[in-house]
Amino acid sequence: MQCAEASHGAPRLGAVVLAAGASRRFGSPKQMARFGDRSLLQHSLAAASAVAAEDVILVIGAHAAEIATSLPGDAVSIVVNRAWKEGIASSIRTGVARLPAACEGALLLLADQPLVVADSLQRLVDAWRSAPQTIVAARYANISGAPAIFPRWCFADLSCLSGDEGARSLLHRCADRVRHVELPEAAVDIDRPEDLIALQAAREQS
Repeated sequence: MQCAEASHGAPRLGAVVLAAGASRRFGSPKQMARFGDRSLLQHSLAAASAVAAEDVILVIGAHAAEIATSLPGDAVSIVVNRAWKEGIASSIRTGVARLPAACEGALLLLADQPLVVADSLQRLVDAWRSAPQTIVAARYANISGAPAIFPRWCFADLSCLSGDEGARSLLHRCADRVRHVELPEAAVDIDRPEDLIALQAAREQS
């Protein structure tokens, strides 16, 4: 698949928080696990809301009812991905489809990167707004990945993703149109309870 042609427009940004996974390795909904005074998901939503204001879409799937009731009712726009078992691509498709038509970019971020905060995302946003037809992706641990911002010309390709590949395939395919921002904090993600315990211990010692 070739990259679509870029379009022109005001750089309004929407955010899609991907939180539909079953957390099998964690053993319970990790989205609701506490990190400091908030859940992992609330950390991600706060960061997203700081840079995308009202244009934040939360995609949930597994444990949807439990997760939804744990959040303030007016916090964000919540959409349930009923095809979550397919993998993360289905959540990307679901979230991007719900973004307002005026959004010229989609910030994709995960609910299990607790060290990615508003300042981290603002660095991505600043890079994107300086060249809003460019894809902007975090770089960490020698890879490119989420969080990342995709201009509207990428939306059709994002909507064609399938399986559990995520958007990294699009970053590779359009590598000549990707700008990277070093975000070493994005390398920390939570897969198992011991990951969270170790991170909390390190935070208390710092």
